[in-house]
Amino acid sequence: MRNAAVLVLIGVAAQINGLFLDHVPLWRQALFLAIAVLAYLHGRHRVCPREWTILGSLALPGAVAVVADFSVGSGVLLSYLLTCALPWAVGRFRRQQAELLAATAQRVRQLELEQRLVAERAELRERTRIAADIHDSVGHDLALIALRAGALELAGDLPETHRRATAELRASATTATDRLRSTIGVLRADGAGDPAIEDVTAVVERARAAGLTVTTDGVGTTPLPPPIDRALAHLVREALTNAARHAPGAGVVVRVTRADEFVVVTIENPLGDDAGSMSAARAIGHRPTPGVGLAGLRERVGLLAGTFHAARESDRFVVTARFPVPAAR
Repeated sequence: MRNAAVLVLIGVAAQINGLFLDHVPLWRQALFLAIAVLAYLHGRHRVCPREWTILGSLALPGAVAVVADFSVGSGVLLSYLLTCALPWAVGRFRRQQAELLAATAQRVRQLELEQRLVAERAELRERTRIAADIHDSVGHDLALIALRAGALELAGDLPETHRRATAELRASATTATDRLRSTIGVLRADGAGDPAIEDVTAVVERARAAGLTVTTDGVGTTPLPPPIDRALAHLVREALTNAARHAPGAGVVVRVTRADEFVVVTIENPLGDDAGSMSAARAIGHRPTPGVGLAGLRERVGLLAGTFHAARESDRFVVTARFPVPAAR
């Protein structure tokens, strides 16, 4: 409101100063210049609502004066146009130009920031993918090493010196497994690419070679699309790793069934609360720390539009995943 009032005062002063131009003293000539500068500065730095309406309304007295007395009215209207309306329009144009340049610079900064964020996100996704791969592969191998060392430590014909060395090896492998899982096991990226890994049969055979008792049903009998086959291998490997850590000595059952357009994989094992399992757990140095791999498995299954469930059922821990499989054509 104040800016509009100032614009009105400038316009009125310009019209008054345009009266009686037959004799224009020096101070009136300087006033023309001062009014023009004020009008330019107002248009350059001040914003007021309905500014063009105000300028048009201010021109009405000059137009009426032209009709009443052409000589006087033309001077008033000309003074208003040259010392108020025109300088104000030039200032307004300069203001809009500066605002456009500022908006362009802001847009450029925003685009640069977006590009930097996209690059940082891509880098983070790649780092997360690598961390997830290390968690899946190295964590599984460390768990199997600890399982082998625990079984060897329980051997009755092992000399005491070797038994102590085996116990140290088992403790180191278990500590490394826990540190690995707690440090990078939670780093999972949606849509991260899968590395080339073994199939489910190879994962099961490696676990058996490490001393884990694994019973299979339907494994390797049903051809599956590569993404689902890789997801099954990750799922079985993580489940066997958890079984080796949390229920050492207990048997694990891996079951794969195909029904209509779905494939279901189930991995279950006892909770390991019997005496034999507890002794094996003590030998392997088991510590009941919460696992971090189930969240990653849930995400991996969800990426393939599948469902995932992992929970305690009676005296067993059961992991179940269900994947949709397109019908073969």
